[in-house]
Amino acid sequence: MNTQTIAFHTPVKKSVMPERWSVDEVEALFKLPFADLLYRAQQVHREHFDPNQVQLSTLLSIKTGGCSEDCGYCPQSAFHSTGVEDRKMLELDAVVAAARAAQQAGADRFCMGAAWREPSQADMLSVVDMVKAVRGLGMETCATLGMLNDEQTEQLREAGLDYYNHNLDTSPEFYGDIISTRDYQDRLDTLERVRRAGMHVCSGGIVGMGEDLTQRAGLVAQLANMNPYPESVPINNLVKVEGTPLAEQADLDPLDFVRTIAVARITMPTARVRLSAGRQQMSDAIQALCFLAGANSIFYGEQLLTTGNPDVQRDRALLDKLGMYAFADKS
Repeated sequence: MNTQTIAFHTPVKKSVMPERWSVDEVEALFKLPFADLLYRAQQVHREHFDPNQVQLSTLLSIKTGGCSEDCGYCPQSAFHSTGVEDRKMLELDAVVAAARAAQQAGADRFCMGAAWREPSQADMLSVVDMVKAVRGLGMETCATLGMLNDEQTEQLREAGLDYYNHNLDTSPEFYGDIISTRDYQDRLDTLERVRRAGMHVCSGGIVGMGEDLTQRAGLVAQLANMNPYPESVPINNLVKVEGTPLAEQADLDPLDFVRTIAVARITMPTARVRLSAGRQQMSDAIQALCFLAGANSIFYGEQLLTTGNPDVQRDRALLDKLGMYAFADKS
């Protein structure tokens, strides 16, 4: 009897997707029996990806703390007393060294994040040099710098930036409960500028902030109905930091997080769905379920912007146990 596992290219029934997802349709996916939801997500995943391959991204904070936004989850906000030290922008050599180390550890995408509402022109000149230098190493580049204007998106495009990250965070209906210093439309406008400039979009959100199921479905619908939807979709599980307004928020059921991954995969079939913040608190079993649900990207390295992340050895051990491999390992 042949006991070999089914290869990812084994024909499966093609999924029929609506042109637009209503919030009700997305919520109905969340409410499917767990086994049915994961089966459907795995079918969609295998139509477009090798289910045993994962893309590794490393995130570096190039400017930390002192942000003028009041995001309720963020330890870098100047509105919250979290003990995060304000630090000026890193020097180019330090960024290149971090990127080279990430590449040697197996990451193929390097993300640079800065804590500010929007970059100044002087900031942009430094970031442009960083993007060019990291691209020179042969890595994909990503940046998250806050809101952008047309001139800034063009500068990043000319520098060769591959992806721009700007998360929607949550649904339009719940957004005002989390952030008051920036409108939802501001986020959509920045993403539209990124698209017009010809760069790839990285945009996702955070679950476990106290949103209800309809609001969680609203976030996914908002992302899935972008035309086109983001090429990269980070799904974050709230990391509760003392001193932030959400520090005492009740934990999200881990299986509800897995459901969010599955629904994102079904509604955005060709996107890289990334396990992002909150992985350090997840067991290997929950992470394995997330991969089964269609996640195929992780942040890789000991730290995100200011919060912890599973170390490289733990991640490699988990991938080995699951028979998975990194994109860079087979390139």
